[in-house]
Amino acid sequence: MNLLAIETATECCSVALSCNGAIIERSEFAPRRHAELVLPMIESVLAEAGLARGAIDVIAVGRGPGAFTGVRLAISVAQGLALGLDVPVIPVSSLAALAQHAPDHGMPILAVIDARMGEIYAGVFTRGADGLVHLQGDETVGHAELVVVPSHPRWCVVGSGWATYAPLLELRLGAAPIFADGARFPQARAIVELALPQALAGNGVAAELALPVYLRDKVALTLDEQRSARAK
Repeated sequence: MNLLAIETATECCSVALSCNGAIIERSEFAPRRHAELVLPMIESVLAEAGLARGAIDVIAVGRGPGAFTGVRLAISVAQGLALGLDVPVIPVSSLAALAQHAPDHGMPILAVIDARMGEIYAGVFTRGADGLVHLQGDETVGHAELVVVPSHPRWCVVGSGWATYAPLLELRLGAAPIFADGARFPQARAIVELALPQALAGNGVAAELALPVYLRDKVALTLDEQRSARAK
């Protein structure tokens, strides 16, 4: 099965192709350049694999949460390709993709993406016997000092939310995490890993049913809110 994955929900733009048991990927930290990069990246991984677009069997996509424009871009590219090729789409949580490549220390993983406006996107995950992460509870958006986490003595934290709000998150966890990395972003390779079992089970959806997950509707602070934030 040839599975193409796209992830552009954060500052990192990435594409990966699973082909003949191998994963070919392209990834670049490129804020505001995703629209410029994503299609050339797709053509690059296909060329390296020696495949035409018509050889793609299924498309997996990071459905968010994340930057509104980045999430919309990934979904629209995935939908356009899937419609043209008449192949199914598998939407995958961008928070799950972030957690998937966290170190396997046998502890819960808190995946946090900076949502701007003083908020974070957050999800708690555990790793199953299959090596894949599984969401515990719900994905949320809100202020870092209000994030709800289950009581546990040992934590792994990944994502840009940690880089921005580490002291507040540490208070919520009750102690410093065993492992923390605020410079990690969701990657298309992780989308491949999470989507492939679903694809093999035939669990893809039609392109029009592959919908983004924003978790919130508000995309920017008002002028008054911006002035208030600067005054604090």
